[in-house]
Amino acid sequence: MRPANLLSSSRAALAAAALLTVAMAGCSPQDDDSSSAAASSSATGSGTATAAACSAGSLATHSAGKLTIGTDNPAYDPWFSDDDPSNGKGYESAVAYAVAKQLGFTTGQVTWQTVPFNSAFAPGAKDFDFDINQVSINADREKSVDFSAGYYDVRQAIVAPKGSKIYDAKSIADLKGAKLGAQVGTTSLDFITDVVKPSSQPAVYQRNDLAVAALKNGQVDGIVVDLPTAFYITGAEVTDAKVVGQFDNTGGTPEQFGLVLDKGSKLTSCVSQAVTSLRGDGTLAALEKQWLSDAVDAPVLK
Repeated sequence: MRPANLLSSSRAALAAAALLTVAMAGCSPQDDDSSSAAASSSATGSGTATAAACSAGSLATHSAGKLTIGTDNPAYDPWFSDDDPSNGKGYESAVAYAVAKQLGFTTGQVTWQTVPFNSAFAPGAKDFDFDINQVSINADREKSVDFSAGYYDVRQAIVAPKGSKIYDAKSIADLKGAKLGAQVGTTSLDFITDVVKPSSQPAVYQRNDLAVAALKNGQVDGIVVDLPTAFYITGAEVTDAKVVGQFDNTGGTPEQFGLVLDKGSKLTSCVSQAVTSLRGDGTLAALEKQWLSDAVDAPVLK
């Protein structure tokens, strides 16, 4: 990404020096609550970048004096509300504005850019400062983009409509003969292929709303989504469906959503540090309770 504003040479030198210090203090997520704030190896924001280096006036943002945030369209509940990322409602919208505030940007200085899900972490320069769209941190994506520290610890879940053959499934084995669906490029799809390993190929959809439509129309027996989305689908979109169950994390570290930045972005350290601060002071927990409180329980399928 080529930022539209150019810092003065002295300010650029100060910011570069500060960011280099932070870049030497990378960390990675672990299992306990404090370390779950840590991001993948590309996110170096839990270091000690100075307040001056991470202030709005010192950041080389995409547009001068603005913080440009990307997300997909439509923007789904409960992550956003009323398909309007700019209203501050929904977990991810609220997190985005909290990060902006940490960096010194006012609400009026935040602009939103429509970015299709797969485009957010595809190779190439970005037209946003960071993207927030339920993008899980993983090694393959880190080859093309940077991630912030994780802002949400993820569980995948399966939704099935009444009458589905898996409506009363109690285990992963009960899902083997089902026709399952998920959005392309997601860890939800990975869970189908790598964990469930059904006997038939999963149905793959460009957008999550298309997967929900297939569920409504009986084209699939169930779909896999993250747990909060699963509860939203059953509560508001397919009301005769239920959350059949959730899946255990399959790796040694929890799956996390991270803010996506351009590969090698000078903002990564500061954005990551902002997320870590929001986790540490309880802001993320409070926002999760406010916007994702329905996603509190579902049986674990093993």
